[in-house]
Amino acid sequence: MKTSIIVQNLKCNGCATTIAEKLSGIDDISKVEVDTESSTVSFLHENNEDALMAKNTLTSLGYPAVDSKNSLAHKTRSFVSCAMGRLAKS
Repeated sequence: MKTSIIVQNLKCNGCATTIAEKLSGIDDISKVEVDTESSTVSFLHENNEDALMAKNTLTSLGYPAVDSKNSLAHKTRSFVSCAMGRLAKS
């Protein structure tokens, strides 16, 4: 199955790198695509539990879905995730 989630705090390719790396590490998640312009994260998964795990992972990284609360803690975590993604690319 394919799922697309519109997330908050997605600003750049650093964010995209971190998201793609973390979601690709989840069993039964594949073909992760991150579109920074639309703030959309898409991926293939085996079942609904995998999609929920991916959504929870996004939230823990600081990229909650648009229908979720975007707290200061989420914004801070996304900043750190972004920085880590930028460092990984260099």
